[in-house]
Amino acid sequence: MYKGKYVHTIDAKGRLIVPSKFRDQLGDTFVVTKGADGCLNIYDDEGWKAFEETLKEMPMNRKEVRQVARFFLSGAADVEVDKLGRILIPQDLRDYAGLEKDVILTGMADKIEIWSKERFEAASEDQDIADTLEKMADWGIRI
Repeated sequence: MYKGKYVHTIDAKGRLIVPSKFRDQLGDTFVVTKGADGCLNIYDDEGWKAFEETLKEMPMNRKEVRQVARFFLSGAADVEVDKLGRILIPQDLRDYAGLEKDVILTGMADKIEIWSKERFEAASEDQDIADTLEKMADWGIRI
């Protein structure tokens, strides 16, 4: 399970140091793709295979399903950790997530999110956790 929040920088070539705690769990290769809310998602190999299986089970004759599959799969990139613990994030993914310098990596249980610091802070300001928890309780989800 991925947890925690780490602040790092991305260099001009698009390289980002993955925190060692995350690297230990991810291994040397994994997948980076577009995520919801303007961030990127990192999946380890097992998590990515499970995600692909979920997509395969969905009815591809539905336009919305094809849109979701296209969104996540077209943006997916296999990345490899170099000797310095860095990964190279492709330019199109950096553009999508607005990654320029300061980034935040957050554990999200089965995946890791990569955020621009500015977007993360804006999303955090917009979040009213009390209202969200109340809605989750209405759905039968207890935290």
